[in-house]
Amino acid sequence: MGMSAEDERAASPRDEEWPEAEKAEKLARGAALKWASGVFYRPEKLEGLGHYRRRETQRNSSIQSRLKSTVQSYLEGVSAGLEQLRSAAQEVQSVCQDLGAARWALLDSADHFQGLQQMRELMEEHVQLASVVQVLPQIFSVHEVFSHILQLLHGQHLLEAHVELMMVEQLRDDILAQLHLRGLSSAQATVLSYFSGLQDLNESLAKQLWDIVGSSLRLVREDPVLFVTAVRIIEREEKIDDTLLLEATFLPPGRPKGWRQKFYQVLQDTITGARFHAPRMDAEGPGLAKHLAALQKDIVSELCVVKDLMVQCVPAHYNILSVCTATYHQALTSHLQEILREDLDKQGLFLLLEWALHVYHSPEMMGHPDLLPEVDISALDPLMSSELVDQTERRYVMKVKASVFEWMQRTLEVEFKEWFREEEPETDHQGFFQSALPAIVMQMLNENIQVASLITDSLQQKIYNMALEELEAFLGRLREALVQCGKEHQQDRAVPKYYISHLLAVLNNNLALSNSVSSLHPDTACREVPASLQAALDRMQKKATQLLLEELLLDLQPLCLQLPSRKWLSGSQLVGSMCEVIDKYAKDFSRVRKPLFTLLLAESELLVANQYLRALLQRKMVCRSREERGQLCHRLLQDATQLRELFCGLGLERSQQSLEAVFALRELICLKDPALLSLEVVGFITKYPDVSDEHISTLLDIRGDVSKEVRHVVLEMMAQHPQVLPESYRPIFSTILVPVPELPFCLRKGKCA
Repeated sequence: MGMSAEDERAASPRDEEWPEAEKAEKLARGAALKWASGVFYRPEKLEGLGHYRRRETQRNSSIQSRLKSTVQSYLEGVSAGLEQLRSAAQEVQSVCQDLGAARWALLDSADHFQGLQQMRELMEEHVQLASVVQVLPQIFSVHEVFSHILQLLHGQHLLEAHVELMMVEQLRDDILAQLHLRGLSSAQATVLSYFSGLQDLNESLAKQLWDIVGSSLRLVREDPVLFVTAVRIIEREEKIDDTLLLEATFLPPGRPKGWRQKFYQVLQDTITGARFHAPRMDAEGPGLAKHLAALQKDIVSELCVVKDLMVQCVPAHYNILSVCTATYHQALTSHLQEILREDLDKQGLFLLLEWALHVYHSPEMMGHPDLLPEVDISALDPLMSSELVDQTERRYVMKVKASVFEWMQRTLEVEFKEWFREEEPETDHQGFFQSALPAIVMQMLNENIQVASLITDSLQQKIYNMALEELEAFLGRLREALVQCGKEHQQDRAVPKYYISHLLAVLNNNLALSNSVSSLHPDTACREVPASLQAALDRMQKKATQLLLEELLLDLQPLCLQLPSRKWLSGSQLVGSMCEVIDKYAKDFSRVRKPLFTLLLAESELLVANQYLRALLQRKMVCRSREERGQLCHRLLQDATQLRELFCGLGLERSQQSLEAVFALRELICLKDPALLSLEVVGFITKYPDVSDEHISTLLDIRGDVSKEVRHVVLEMMAQHPQVLPESYRPIFSTILVPVPELPFCLRKGKCA
């Protein structure tokens, strides 16, 4: 089913004009072809072709009739619209003609409007003159009103005076505003001159108001009406200020007055001036204490007045209690700083710290029950900053340090004088020598530490550190004084008379100080004594022990000079005399406490052993025969045994004694076979590693039977077994110097004997 050439030529113009129609027709033809091929795909279906043709013919007729009806209705609507447009165009033309006529009419009436403008200006001038006429009586009566206001002010009728003052101010301000609007600034000076009395009246009223505010704390108790009146006037002025500032068109001279702000300033100045700008008080001791107590009492009293009375006399938004509290707080902060600029003593610094850190926030002052809960303590900042507190604490520590030094120096001077008195030192209930020095020193230090604990932990720690430093320095000065006393005693052993007793008292005092130092520490769990202080205590104990041993040595030296000798060898009572001297000193040593007594016994025993060995080695006696060597061994055994038993009887254990070196040395001398000396010497130097070649050589000389070959073997054996001193070893031989023998030559490879 295709189109003929004529149909295509006929359709081409239409297709060019309506491309959508061509597209729709092609789609329709395609759809029809698809439908027909689906219906008539079998031959038997061709029998219904006539039926399908009639049905489609009827359907096309129905569609065409509907299309015609629709097109007809659209054409009728378009016709009606065209008619309406034609009618509207005619009406617009008519209106334009009327407007043109009105325009020409207005142009003809323009000359008549000039007369109306003059009428308007006359009317405005009339209104102004009428207004002026109305206020003329008020303007003429201004000076009379001024006089009346002045009388009211003198009679303290402040509210009435303020009402009339406001009326006059309003009149002046209205006139000035009108002049401002018309740009007549030159006339404003005349008006201000005419109303110049207002300035004086304002100042007079303000002066009375500020006098009232300055006396507010007294007035609210005696006559609150006057104070309330002042507050009402201030509030009126504040409202006028707010209104003028809100309009912001014209601001009259003197506005805004800001009297509410002035109220706060006067109140704050009154508080500050009354309590904190007084003449300079005594900044030390009782004077400062009285001043702070007076401040505490007055501030609490005045804040109670503010809380109970003044709050009721002012509007709530004044927050008058908070303002007064903050004013007192700031004033106190500045006042304390001013006081701290003075050279306060330690009592004054302590009072300020205690008052600022403890009293101020306590129930005795700002936390007073009468002020709570309106006064919030937690909202108050510290009176002193942490930096100022630390600075003040350091100043306090320096003052206390100077005081402690002075007291310790006096104590030392008294102690030094006590050493030279013609009587023994005092004793405790156990009979131990002592003096009041430890008790005085420890009480002084402990009291200062305890007092500091009432302020802050940091101050307590600072005082504790200072106390230890001063105690260490004091021990150094005490040691120097002890040395000075020893020098004077060396010049004359009769001075001091009870020299040994006082040395023993010094040892007991030192022990008491050592035992008490740990109790000074603020932390009970930490009782460790600083190393430097412990060293100072040890030096003090060592010096006193040294001086005692020097005394013992002076009494032993005459006896030791007789060692060794033929007389001693034959059986003199030399060691017995030494025992008597030692026993005498031991009785004196019993006046010290047990650890010191044991120490003195051990040191005395070491001294005796050292002096005995020194005498034996330095003034060597050569045995001329075996019998003489046996006699020497017997004497050494008797002497060492007698001395050992003496010290054991005094309470010194054998394991703590150094006299065992005498027994060991005796064994070397008593050895019958010199060939075995090398082995014995090795054992000897192992037990006493501070023995030198010179010591052994001297011992070999004392024997008198040692050949050069044996000597060489012994010394060679010593060279092959060098010794190292153990840490806990107590030197015996290292302090004993022996003369070096003069040998023509030496065969040893080691050092000469």
